Amino acid sequence: MKTLFSGRILPLFILISCGQPPAVVSEEPKIKQVSTFDVALDRETQSKLESQFDAVLNPQNLDDWMKHMSSKPHHVGSPWSKKNAEFIAQKFESWGFETEIETFEVLMPFPKIRKLELVSPHHVSLQLREPVLKEDATSGIRKNLLPGFNAFSADGNVTAELVYVNYGIPEDYEELARMGIDVKGKIILARYGGSWRGIKPKVGYEHGAIGCIIFSDPKDDGYGRGDVYPKGPFRMEQGVQRGSVLDMPMYPGDPLTPGYGAKPDVKRLEIADAPTIMKIPVLPISYGDALPLLKALEGPVAPAKWRGGLPVTYHIGPGPAKVHLQLEFDWGLRTAYNPVAKLKGTVYPDEWIMRGNHHDGWAQGASDPLSGMVSLMEEARAIGELVKTGWRPKRTLVYAGWDAEEPALLGSTEWVEFHREEIQEKMVVYINTDATGVGFLGVGGSHSLEKFINEITVDVMDPVQDVSLQDRLRARLRVSENKDAEREDLRIYPMGSGSDYTAFIHHAGVPVLNLGFGGESSGGSYHSIFDSYDHYKRFNDGNYVYGTTLAKVNGRLVLRLSEADILPFRFVNMAENIGSFIESNKKLAKAVEKKTENRNKLLDKKAFTISGNPKKTYLPPKRLSLVPDFDFTPLDESHKRLEVSAWKYEKALAGVKKGFLSAEQKSQVNQLLREVEQAMTRSDGLPRRKWFKNMIYAPGFYTGYGVKTLPGIREGLEERNWDETHFYILEVAKALDRAAAKINAAADILKAS
Repeated sequence: MKTLFSGRILPLFILISCGQPPAVVSEEPKIKQVSTFDVALDRETQSKLESQFDAVLNPQNLDDWMKHMSSKPHHVGSPWSKKNAEFIAQKFESWGFETEIETFEVLMPFPKIRKLELVSPHHVSLQLREPVLKEDATSGIRKNLLPGFNAFSADGNVTAELVYVNYGIPEDYEELARMGIDVKGKIILARYGGSWRGIKPKVGYEHGAIGCIIFSDPKDDGYGRGDVYPKGPFRMEQGVQRGSVLDMPMYPGDPLTPGYGAKPDVKRLEIADAPTIMKIPVLPISYGDALPLLKALEGPVAPAKWRGGLPVTYHIGPGPAKVHLQLEFDWGLRTAYNPVAKLKGTVYPDEWIMRGNHHDGWAQGASDPLSGMVSLMEEARAIGELVKTGWRPKRTLVYAGWDAEEPALLGSTEWVEFHREEIQEKMVVYINTDATGVGFLGVGGSHSLEKFINEITVDVMDPVQDVSLQDRLRARLRVSENKDAEREDLRIYPMGSGSDYTAFIHHAGVPVLNLGFGGESSGGSYHSIFDSYDHYKRFNDGNYVYGTTLAKVNGRLVLRLSEADILPFRFVNMAENIGSFIESNKKLAKAVEKKTENRNKLLDKKAFTISGNPKKTYLPPKRLSLVPDFDFTPLDESHKRLEVSAWKYEKALAGVKKGFLSAEQKSQVNQLLREVEQAMTRSDGLPRRKWFKNMIYAPGFYTGYGVKTLPGIREGLEERNWDETHFYILEVAKALDRAAAKINAAADILKAS
């Protein structure tokens, strides 16, 4: 599902009961932080192991496997998706892993009727079909191919005037309201971008729209960026971006089984009662099909920032363009096949290090997801080669190929929901990959792992430039004058949603990392039939040097996590990042207050009316309710306690000598370290979405993939729900105190050793 720098990968960078925390916090002295090798790993032994791992990696395997698995459409429920799952499982088994294919029965609608036509002021039947290209060997395959559609759109047969709504996000509707334009009873036309696609029909429905059409604008995703396929990599005139519009910010996974694994005997909601299924029909189209619709619109000319790259004046409507949209789906259960492979640990068999990547695609799915999948497979094969030499991991390694990620993270979410208790008891870290390309390493995840991933990126060389991955990214940050370029550890980004890490971090409270290369990859094939082997070979990582490098990075993550006597979670960076989230929310609170005061003053002075053009309708904005004072003191004090705990742990860790901890002490410390992330969850979750339990990160309710840090506070401010803002300031403070208590307990054990 993931795109890279043009989409969802950005640059690189439970519970313990607490009494009333102390009001006064004594400073813990800050010291130079030690490395994982200083306290938990033998550098010589580990370096030899990693060199052996690197030596067996073979880019040709990635090429062979991608060509094979992308040779046919492989969406969930298709014959080739099952075949690919069996192929992956057979490979895992041959490499020495104990392997099974776990299945779930998930709702997945397949399109039966797709019809879109302009009926006024003249008639045009739209093509709704991607062409066959002689330059792309698999573009002619139509058997078992899903046409361009949006999964979990409602059935519908509607005819109405058309309104162009730009990206269709909340602020666009504020602009429409000022222009006196109402979408109630209308069909909206939105362009991809500005948010995750599912937000567009969601917000449209909230404003009364009865249908939604989403198109790829060439300014964002076509000839406005470069030559189009097959001459160049970018989206061609009839290329369509498929995708899900399930309301995943409420909860991902099977919409009929929230919180429970979708096994055959589980109780299911009725489709009509599932809150995440879209309530209006939604259809994606190409910019070639969008052009006659835009040409037929009149009404106000769109604001400059709403105008795209098509050769037409962008009008908003409504009308005189009127369209007929008819969609009907087969709402059946499909079997999702998750191959899961385990290599049992010799010392800590009940501590799991997990890797995952999805194997299903919307069509051929070469880049998304197979570029990441074949890298994971080569990584697992290399682990298997180490086992042949007599090495065995200390901790249990788990490798998974998720099915049904594209429709709604179905395969991974159902697996986490079904195994949640065991996952929370045993899982150390989940490491995710998805589509990967070329350029710079992007890393997101739990900030307790920020220092650890920085230790690894300085040890792995860029396959093109003769510098480490970290040094190359640091150079890029310097060129762009990013203030974090000189930070000792480059930042990793906080996690929203969009790939299979979601259920682990947001629902189960498992620490995660999400990795992939991007920044120099050529887009344009995303979720179309042209995300093919031919496109990937010509315009992406065709020699698989970055895919192989990704295997080196993830292999080191897995091997070091497996072998470390003390798990490499570190909390100074975590506390510093959380501090920045707190400050960001404080600034937002002040900005909301200032915006409210300024707008209301201008309304009192009738400034909007006086300054307006009398020849155009442009109404004053609505008056805003007054913003109360927010007391961030409890949160500031909790954060201070977290900082002190983090430095207390660093001091205790620095005093540990290798080999001096007993097995029982190691077990106790590692158990506490694993529970820190879970300590920052809340069983009742976030407002209107109990499934999302992490108090530090969440996907935005109105952004979809994009992260909201301290989401209960931030979205309370953004949505002007002051009671929620007050409440979650206190809830986040409690979460930080729970985390600090875990860290303190771990530090006390180390100090006593």
